[in-house]
Amino acid sequence: MNFHLNFPIQSFPQKINYSHSSFFIGSCFAENVGELMLQYKFKTIINPHGILYNPSSITVALRRYLKNDWLTEKELFFANECWNSWEHHSRFSNPDKQKCLAEINKTISEAHVALKNAEWLNITFGSSYIYKRNEQLVGNCHKQPQKEFVKAILTTTQIVEEYKILIKELAAFNPKLKIIFTVSPVRHVRDGVVENNLSKARLIDSVHQLLSKNNFYFPSYELIIDDLRDYRFYKEDLVHPNEPAINYIFEKFSSLNFDAPTIQLLNTIKDVLIAKNHKPFHSETDSHKKFKISFLERCTKMQMENPGMDFKEELNYFGK
Repeated sequence: MNFHLNFPIQSFPQKINYSHSSFFIGSCFAENVGELMLQYKFKTIINPHGILYNPSSITVALRRYLKNDWLTEKELFFANECWNSWEHHSRFSNPDKQKCLAEINKTISEAHVALKNAEWLNITFGSSYIYKRNEQLVGNCHKQPQKEFVKAILTTTQIVEEYKILIKELAAFNPKLKIIFTVSPVRHVRDGVVENNLSKARLIDSVHQLLSKNNFYFPSYELIIDDLRDYRFYKEDLVHPNEPAINYIFEKFSSLNFDAPTIQLLNTIKDVLIAKNHKPFHSETDSHKKFKISFLERCTKMQMENPGMDFKEELNYFGK
């Protein structure tokens, strides 16, 4: 029996390769896929603001990077014994105000350079719901009392109009940039199941109105909801896709949108990573020593052929 609803996915007209730089921004699903890109040695930057869920907060972050617009001390607030930014994830929070500000502005500058050099911008929308505090859009509530915030849902028109302007700004900043839109399959059940479906529907409708010759859609949402369609592909919370599901998405993405030499090199790197994680019963045997030598030779060859990649960790492991 076939337990998958396989459906055709259109590949991008332009293929991704190892010479390209990718920029991931958005929900935690963007981090999952971006981390796999890093693992397989692609030039990748992931969420310089930390995780962001709604389209408007993503816009705020991207405009910071476009302008290299640093935060000021006035834009920080103190809570939970730390200094925080309403725009940023709590991983930037710090008891020391200057350290908090310095780390935030360092990442903004790094993101400015990375966005200028990127070929691919991967934007993952998680939710249409936004939160405001005193009319200020909030990217992260930092566990502050709910009564401090006003919750609203973006309309499709609001998202489309906002991104039509943003896309023009991005194209002027980096003419070679191509945008991949995805909608996160992570369900925001805290909003309510019905409300989550309404939220996702608006996101899907919006991104399809934004597609063009340089703006593409990859159906991560549909692959989880309609293809895998089984709770065994979720973590225990029944909300977040688990590792096999994320790997499945990445395999679909890479097989369709990477060029042939890139897929070949990726598979070689995958073999090396599997070998590196292999735990031998007897590490001093001749067979295991030969095993390590063979992979050391592979890594040495890949490092010589791809000087822009970093195989130091693998070379050190197999060279011991």
